[in-house]
Amino acid sequence: MTNQNEPIHTAFTQLMGIKYPIIGAPMFLVSNEDMVIEVSNAGGLGTFPALNFRPTDRYADAIKKIKKSSDKPIGVNIIVNKSNRRQSQDLKIALDNGVDLFVTSLGNPKTVIEEAHKIGAKVICDVTNLEHAKKVEDLGADGVVAVSAGAGGHAGPTNPFVLIPWLKKELHIPIIAAGGVAHGSALLAALALGASAVHVGTRFIASTEASIPIEYKNAIIDATPDDIILTPRITGTPATYINNEYLKSLSKDLPFAVKWLKENPRTKKYIVPLVHYMGYKIFEKAISSPHKAPVWSAGQSSGLVNEILPCKEIIDRLVTEFWEAKNNV
Repeated sequence: MTNQNEPIHTAFTQLMGIKYPIIGAPMFLVSNEDMVIEVSNAGGLGTFPALNFRPTDRYADAIKKIKKSSDKPIGVNIIVNKSNRRQSQDLKIALDNGVDLFVTSLGNPKTVIEEAHKIGAKVICDVTNLEHAKKVEDLGADGVVAVSAGAGGHAGPTNPFVLIPWLKKELHIPIIAAGGVAHGSALLAALALGASAVHVGTRFIASTEASIPIEYKNAIIDATPDDIILTPRITGTPATYINNEYLKSLSKDLPFAVKWLKENPRTKKYIVPLVHYMGYKIFEKAISSPHKAPVWSAGQSSGLVNEILPCKEIIDRLVTEFWEAKNNV
């Protein structure tokens, strides 16, 4: 019988110097300092979106607080498309404060990769297909986050049982599996498919440290996989949410005029950031006034979450379940 506290060695744990190949995924308006600290101190790697802290002074303070409470690696998510006007400043603040890992999404990560590598930090990039994965590998990315069908947020279209081995066959950098991981057996499956780590988001929404409305946490606990819908209605990009009466009251797609402007080459660069901004405002309203606009982002793994637990216990359980599953194969 394997010791349940034994490290799980992979290419990613070696790259980052961590005990377990488990990343606490960066979640918009959910991830906070305490979650990052607890996940990293428990042997995983905690991350958060830079945009969760506004203005930038609060963001800098958040990194300093985390660094003061943990000597373990931590990560920051930076959106690298033109709609994020803070990206250069957020990158500099993170680099100045010794952030170990950057998770990029929704754009070209070239600048982040170049600047991070100057101080020895690592960069992993969200991808949903091989074309994008090869592009970021060519740019020097240290790994890719394979966002598969069933993931929370902006989910990919491909089943993880296909996406991970497909990328593994073609790439030479570590692959991090994202989508459907809320139990240690999924960690084992992801490693068997060729991944070097897992990106866990939804499970950490129902955590003690998550400073979000209890209604959001309970929605995760009560949801089944059938309750998760994929729709572009909120941010203009297909993303997953827990279906409820509020979402049912909205149209399933963007209004015709907005959709036309979004697809028109002349207006796309203006309308896409605007739709994203409006979607983020809806998220903010859901956090501040949960009864008015309950828009809860979550993945299909909600169906495997049954209780609210501290982040450390979530990590401990994932590891215990991993070894139990491995020993029973």
